[in-house]
Amino acid sequence: MPEGARPPLDELVARASAGDQPSLDTLLPLVYDELRRLAAAYLRRERPGQTLQPTALVHEAYLRLLKDRPDRWQNRAHFCAIAAHSMRQILIERARARDAQKRGGGGAKVTLDEGMMAGAPRPIDFLALDDALERLAALDAEQARIVELRFFGGLSVDETAEALGSSPATIKRRWTLARAWLARELEGAGT
Repeated sequence: MPEGARPPLDELVARASAGDQPSLDTLLPLVYDELRRLAAAYLRRERPGQTLQPTALVHEAYLRLLKDRPDRWQNRAHFCAIAAHSMRQILIERARARDAQKRGGGGAKVTLDEGMMAGAPRPIDFLALDDALERLAALDAEQARIVELRFFGGLSVDETAEALGSSPATIKRRWTLARAWLARELEGAGT
């Protein structure tokens, strides 16, 4: 498809969701750079000794996306959220495997704040974060979803609001509450 003739991402997602293979073939390379940026940000915050490279993480997530049912994708934000969820699961699986080999070792204390989203150098214990997110989901599934979209998906407040069918003000308020709850949980887990 010529560069100038490429439809917007939301339209490509809609077409791919409807089973249009050429749209899917066009869509995946377009989001590759975004996925690689997210992967690099996650891996910068991993514990020292991490051997997974951003390209490998993106490729694993890419393969999972290809296996996923494209008819579930609603728009660009939703597609990116699914991709981010795949990367989160890959990182958690690797962390569990690594910890199973070590048989413990006590995870590092983690806090969740805005600086973590922008590639802050602080390492993240993905297992502790995943456990905390599971507890949050049991209490408030929407807040857990907001964290996943904002933190793991790298979506803006407006994109998160669009993906969840909510207002940006509501997302900001619930994001603040979720971050505070997670910070308290993660701080308690580290002590």
